[in-house]
Amino acid sequence: MSGALLVIGDVVTDVVARHRTPLAPATDTAAEIRTLPGGAGANVACWAARSGCPDVRIVARVGTDWAAWHEERLRLAGVRPLLVRDPGAPTATVVALVDAAAERTFLTDSGAALRLGPGDWSPALLDGVAHLHLSGYLCFAATSRETARLALAAARERGVPVSADPASAGFVAEFGVDRFLAAVEGVGLLLPNADEAALLTGLADPEEAAAALSHRFPLVAVTLGASGALVARSGRIVARVAAPPARAVDSTGAGDAFTGAYLAAHLAGASPTAAAEAGCRAGAMAVTVLGGRPVAG
Repeated sequence: MSGALLVIGDVVTDVVARHRTPLAPATDTAAEIRTLPGGAGANVACWAARSGCPDVRIVARVGTDWAAWHEERLRLAGVRPLLVRDPGAPTATVVALVDAAAERTFLTDSGAALRLGPGDWSPALLDGVAHLHLSGYLCFAATSRETARLALAAARERGVPVSADPASAGFVAEFGVDRFLAAVEGVGLLLPNADEAALLTGLADPEEAAAALSHRFPLVAVTLGASGALVARSGRIVARVAAPPARAVDSTGAGDAFTGAYLAAHLAGASPTAAAEAGCRAGAMAVTVLGGRPVAG
C-alpha cells in the first residue's frame, strides 16, 4: 500500500526516573533521571519510521518552550513534524517513575497536547495519506476530541483506514467507557493493551475481551506485554503471537512500539498476524532502553 501514515496525537517531554529501591516517602530516593522526547502519538510515529514506513507524519500541539527540540528529535527519527505551537500552554510533560521491575507509573501534565483544536485540522492534511492513526489521549478533552472526530470523519469520507489506541486505562476509566467507545466509533483497527481491553469490555480474560471488541471494531490487536499479542476479527481470535525474550529496563512506550511497527507492517502489505509479530519484536526492543522511542541508528 503506497502513501503516508498520519498520526494525530501527543508530543510530550518525558522525565524518566528509574529507581532501583522503593520510593522513600518524605526523603530522598536515588534514581537515574533522563529528559527524553515522548508522547504516545509521537512514539508510535517514530517506531513506524524505525520499522520501515517511508513517510510518517504527526500532527500535535506543543508549547513554544520545547517545540524546536521536539521538531528536531522527530526529524532525526524520520518523522515529518506538523506541530502547532501554542503560546498559551507549555508542552505536555510526563514524569515516569520506573521501578526495579521496569514497571512505570506516570504523572501527567497534558499542557498543550489536549488543546489541539478544530482550527488545527484541515482535510488537506490527509493528502497523500494511506492510513490515519489517532492517539486515544485526544479523547480526554473536549477540544482535542472534536478534532479527532473531524479527522476520523474526513478519513472515512476519503476511504482512508483509521486505527486508534485507548492510550490510558486510568484516563479511560475517568472519562467513561461508553463515552470512549462512542468517541472512537468508526475506527477499523483498535490496539489496546490487556488492561484497556478488560476495562472496555468488563471481561478479565484477554481472549474473551479481544473477541468481544472485534464485534465492535473490524480488527483488534491486544498486547499482552511479555506474553505477546492477540489478534481478533469478527468475534474470534485469529492469531496468538509470542513476544521475543527481552531484558526489561523500562516498559514505557512498549505498546507504542507495537502499534508503530504493526502499522508499518500493515502499510507494507503484511497480514494481521505478521504485523502483530513485527509489533511484538518492536515492543521487546523498546523495553530494553529508557524512554519510549527507538534508539537512533
